[in-house]
Amino acid sequence: MKHLAVLDDLAAEQFALERILDDLTTSEWTNPTPSVGWTVADQISHLRFFDERATMALSDPEAFSVDRERIIAGAPHDPSVDAGRSLAAADLRGEWKRHSERLRSVAKVAPADQRVPWYGPAMSVPSFLTARLMECWAHGHDVCEATSRPPIVSDRLRHVAHIGYHARPFSLLVNRLPADDRPVRLELEGPSGGTWVWGPSDADDRVIGEAYDFCLVVTQRRRPDESRLVVLGDSARRWIDVAQAFAGGPGRG
Repeated sequence: MKHLAVLDDLAAEQFALERILDDLTTSEWTNPTPSVGWTVADQISHLRFFDERATMALSDPEAFSVDRERIIAGAPHDPSVDAGRSLAAADLRGEWKRHSERLRSVAKVAPADQRVPWYGPAMSVPSFLTARLMECWAHGHDVCEATSRPPIVSDRLRHVAHIGYHARPFSLLVNRLPADDRPVRLELEGPSGGTWVWGPSDADDRVIGEAYDFCLVVTQRRRPDESRLVVLGDSARRWIDVAQAFAGGPGRG
């Protein structure tokens, strides 16, 4: 089944981040990250919290809906960082590992046709797992930058690019921009050298560049003008300026 292939790549992405965490010193867990106000521990706490919620969304959608409303009602407090600010580094690492393993176990037996609720639109199981992979990679990238480790760059970025491309309508909507059905062609060079494409070949509007650059932009780890992406056409530019692959309100860029 399609979601099992995505699940394998999610596991590989989580294992890659685990290896980095295993190598961190105790003091590095308190390093500030590019996410303002967040430490390395906060990043992993965030992943732990939402892997736990993802398991709930897959296994008990009604309980997830109740929990989601509780979190929304409690804004602007962010409960996802609470564990990272109360647990020792080793305990936090163990907690994230436990919840990520539980998520993979539940996802493995999820019905192929299940629609999974989340903080944005409900998703298919493959799309849901792709979103978890994207979150793991993006927050893992923050950890790498904060601790001067090389970023995790693999062909698994294709999943991040895929969700980033298909989130174009959501990116416009959440930023209160008009819907735009003009086709946009995305052409990316993958880390292993292959070319990845989305969109019709005859589209005038295009985004062209390296997959790593594009993924940094759609996860809002880089501004478009900090990337080497080539953006052609007004529709492509309007999208890339606000592109976001994650659910929730508009990112800060």
